[in-house]
Amino acid sequence: MILSLFLHLLSVVVWVGGMFFAYMALRPVAASVLEPPQRLTLWAGVFGKFFPWVWVAVALILATGLHMLMKLGGAAAPHYMLTMLALGVAMMAIFAHVFFAPYGRLRRAVAAQDWKAGGAALGQIRRLIGINLSLGLLTIAVVFLGRALAV
Repeated sequence: MILSLFLHLLSVVVWVGGMFFAYMALRPVAASVLEPPQRLTLWAGVFGKFFPWVWVAVALILATGLHMLMKLGGAAAPHYMLTMLALGVAMMAIFAHVFFAPYGRLRRAVAAQDWKAGGAALGQIRRLIGINLSLGLLTIAVVFLGRALAV
């Protein structure tokens, strides 16, 4: 179970940490120093490198989380763990939507040099990543507060 916990936490760090960096550090700087063609090209490239890691993280989070949940009694597990599962699944659904819808539009817009469409797609990605980052931080708080209150 220790290996599952390690892989679970490592995957959360990659995903949530990556979103935090992109949203809180890279986004404001890119918006202030790059014109739309360079900014949109940068983001398409960044997401192209980051999203494969997110897919690996999502798979590991789900697999290790379910493994640990089953070891702890499944539906009889503490409520905070079931809340963590629900929030995690919501985050995964949002990520899948980002990947298959607005990210695809962003890539096509950059390839076609349609900066207006690319900006609209990037704006949608930004909003959804902001929601996912908030859910990720909430999930971390739920876990730590849940553990503290369960003791």
